[in-house]
Amino acid sequence: MANDELEGNTLIVYAYIVHIAKPVGTREVTRGANLSSTSVAHRHLQKLEDLGLIEKNNYGDCIFKEKTSINGHVWVGRNLVPQLMFYSFFFLGAFAAETTIILLSILIIEVGIQVSFFFLTDMTATAVTLFLIEGLQLYRKLTPRHVERGDESGEQRILKKNI
Repeated sequence: MANDELEGNTLIVYAYIVHIAKPVGTREVTRGANLSSTSVAHRHLQKLEDLGLIEKNNYGDCIFKEKTSINGHVWVGRNLVPQLMFYSFFFLGAFAAETTIILLSILIIEVGIQVSFFFLTDMTATAVTLFLIEGLQLYRKLTPRHVERGDESGEQRILKKNI
C-alpha cells in the first residue's frame, strides 16, 4: 500500500469509515467527512477501494477492509490519533516531575535548586503546550464531525423501504 497516497481528504474519508465501523454510502461520507459534494466523496472512495482499504457490499455501501499504518499517526481502537499527542503526554510527565522537584525544594529548605532548573521547567511546559496544540489540531481534522450513533446502515434503510 502506498502510504503517501493516503493524505488530505482521502485520509479523512478513510478515518471516518474506520471510525464509523458500519457500511456507509456516498452521502453519509460527504456529510461525515465534511466534503463539498458527493462526487468528491465518490472519488476518494474509489481511491480507497483501488488501494484495497475498503470494499463495497451488495448494496453499494462501503466498509473498511483493513487498517493500515499512517505516517505520524497511531490507531487507538477505531480512532486515528496523531503521534504528537503521545509526545505531549511524555513531556507532561517530565513537567510533573520537574514541578514536584520545585515544590519539594520549597517545602524542604535544605534542597536547593539552581535558576537554570526553572528555565528547564519552562521549556518543558512550552513543549507540552506546543505538542498538545498541534496534536489536537490534527486530531480534530481527522475526527468525524457528524457521527450519528444510532444511524442505520444502508442495508437497514433498503429493508425499510421495501417493507
